[in-house]
Amino acid sequence: MVATVLTAPSADRLRAVDEFLAEAWADQAAHDARLRDVAVRVRFDRGVAHLTGEVADAAQLRLVRGLVGRLAGVFGVWCRVRVAGRDPVVVDLGCGGTKQYPQNLGLDIYPAPGVDAVADLSGSLPLADDSVDVLFAVHILEHLIDFLPLVDECHRVLRPGGVLHVMSPWWGHVNAVADPTHVRLLDVQTVKGICLQRPPGTPRWFPLHVGCDGASIFADLTPLGADDPAPEQPHLARFFA
Repeated sequence: MVATVLTAPSADRLRAVDEFLAEAWADQAAHDARLRDVAVRVRFDRGVAHLTGEVADAAQLRLVRGLVGRLAGVFGVWCRVRVAGRDPVVVDLGCGGTKQYPQNLGLDIYPAPGVDAVADLSGSLPLADDSVDVLFAVHILEHLIDFLPLVDECHRVLRPGGVLHVMSPWWGHVNAVADPTHVRLLDVQTVKGICLQRPPGTPRWFPLHVGCDGASIFADLTPLGADDPAPEQPHLARFFA
């Protein structure tokens, strides 16, 4: 029996994967009639697809997100796309001095250049219900002893169809334990627990995309309403054991 160990890809391999993904997406966009009038730009960076541009409606954005996410080698699908002429409301949680996109609203517990509002992410977010299109939680959850209250707050503030983008160190990589401020270890199966193992009555999530590159885990989650159907097993089997 041969044991397989997940290892982080080298920088050269990631560049090669990005080149492959860019060619694969260009080929699909050129031959898929559904994409001919869609003005979305897709850039790949270390296996993460970054979507910008504009679509006519939310259905077009779901189509593009879904097609990009099907490409082998994509770890996450991050987006800042205008829908029907409206700029998305995008919030960076715990951004420090670095936002994922410069136009994002930055929240952090400490004031810094790029922080637009000071907020304790372990408490209530200073955001209204159903007011945000995209939330970034990049290298945040591993710093919280109990991150579920923050995840529940994200569910509250996201609009229907909104997306929470998560990135955290994978438990098996040295980065997960090298930082003494990390208090939680995460895995793809942690995301499975968030989506499928919460008690009845708690906020529910649909996993749009979940991945691991051997150093980090990625998850793109969209909120489910109380009466929305649960994800089907064939979809879940793409991501979870």
